[in-house]
Amino acid sequence: MITLRALTKRYGDKTAVDGLTLELTPGTVTGFLGPNGAGKSTTMRMVLGLDAPTSGTALIGGRPYADLEHPLRTIGALLDARAVHPARSGRDHLRAMALSQGIPYSRVEEVLGLTGMTGAAGRRAGTYSLGMSQRLGIAGALLGDPRVLMLDEPVNGLDPDGVRWIRTLLRSLAAEGRTVFVSSHLMSEMERTADRLIVLGRGRLIADEPMSKLVAGTEVRVRGPRLQPLADALPAARWTGSDELTVAGPSPREVGKLAYDLGLPVYELRAVESSLEDSYMNLTAQSVEYGAER
Repeated sequence: MITLRALTKRYGDKTAVDGLTLELTPGTVTGFLGPNGAGKSTTMRMVLGLDAPTSGTALIGGRPYADLEHPLRTIGALLDARAVHPARSGRDHLRAMALSQGIPYSRVEEVLGLTGMTGAAGRRAGTYSLGMSQRLGIAGALLGDPRVLMLDEPVNGLDPDGVRWIRTLLRSLAAEGRTVFVSSHLMSEMERTADRLIVLGRGRLIADEPMSKLVAGTEVRVRGPRLQPLADALPAARWTGSDELTVAGPSPREVGKLAYDLGLPVYELRAVESSLEDSYMNLTAQSVEYGAER
C-alpha cells in the first residue's frame, strides 16, 4: 500500500505537488494521469525518497522508503529506463541490484525470462533500444518480488507485442494482491489496464475515480454554422471544432430540440460513446501548462 498525506513539493515559487492525499490499495491497478508538468514524476520521486517533500508524507506499507530494511523486496520501481551504466550488461546490472539486497542470482534469471530479456542479458546496456531498456527496468522492479510496483511510463518504446505484454503483466500482478501504480500518456492503453484513475493538474488532485465512472455514458456532438447560442445555453458544452460542439449530459433529442427552439441550423447531431481520452481532456482543459496556441 502507498499512502500520501498532504504531500507537497515546492521549487522556489513553483509548486510541483500541492497537498496530495491518496491511498493506493492492493489488488488494484491505479493509473496516474496528468499533462506534462502536472507533478506525476515528482510525486513518484518523493515516494522513493529521491526528492524530499516540502511538507506532508509518503509512506509504503506505513513506513517512509528510507526506513525500509530491504526496499527492493517491498517496492519495485521504474522511473527512468535509461538509468543503467551503459558499459554493464543487463545481467550484471540486475546482479548488482540483487547483491545489494541479498537476493539470490537465481531470481535474476527468473526476471530476465519473465521480461523476455534472457537472450539479450549478456549485451552491454548501452546498446539496448528503448524498448529493451524498458524491459530491463521492469525486470529490476520485479527483482525483489515486491508487493508494491510503481512504474513511470513503462510502455514507452515498446512495440505492440510489448504493450500487450506489459498490460497483461500489470493485470496479473494486481490479481495476485499487489499494489500497482502506473503512469502513462497512452489513454487507450490506460483504459484497458487500470481499475482506478488518479488525475493531476498543476500539482493538484483533479480526479480520483474508478475507470468505469470516467468512461460511463455518452456525449452528443452537434455541427452547425452558428452554434454559439447553443454553447451559451449548455454549460456542459465544449468546442471540439470550429463548427462542432460536444455536450455531456443531455440526450441527442434534447440538444436537437434546444437548437430548434433557438432557430439554429444543424448539419449533424449524433450520440458518441465517451472515452477515457474525452474525459481526460475535459478534466485537464484548464490545467495544461504547455498547451499550444490556437
